[in-house]
Amino acid sequence: MKSTPLALVAGVLLLGSSAATNTASAQASTRAYREGPVMVVSYVRTKPGMFDRYMEYLNTGYKANLEAEKSAGIVTDYAIYTSDPRTPADHDIMLVVTYKNWGALDNLQDRTDAVANRVLQNTAQQRSQQFIDRGSMREVLGTRTYQQLYLK
Repeated sequence: MKSTPLALVAGVLLLGSSAATNTASAQASTRAYREGPVMVVSYVRTKPGMFDRYMEYLNTGYKANLEAEKSAGIVTDYAIYTSDPRTPADHDIMLVVTYKNWGALDNLQDRTDAVANRVLQNTAQQRSQQFIDRGSMREVLGTRTYQQLYLK
């Protein structure tokens, strides 16, 4: 059988990609965990006397929007947690939104804007103004993204 340089290169590439795939599979199976959902956590500090008013807001538009996103399959869950602030600059509310995986965050704004437009019946510009208005009730201290890991 006669080998051409092109056939030889193709064979080497095939062998190399096969070895890389086998190595990746072997490494993945030796991990003590598997990857779970992704959670985006927003840390919020309510302004003095505004906790109940902010919770009222969360119980209306915020909840309606996230319930619609859940029905649309964009988010898998959401939760609100509270704790006593450790310092005057610490958060007192954590807003947690759970997504199936990292891929669920791809083009997220396009998908959530469509839901918000339908559910809240307002535009992105109106929502931006409402975000500014909520500044009188609270300060967003930051947001972090976490991934849950399940031990095998």
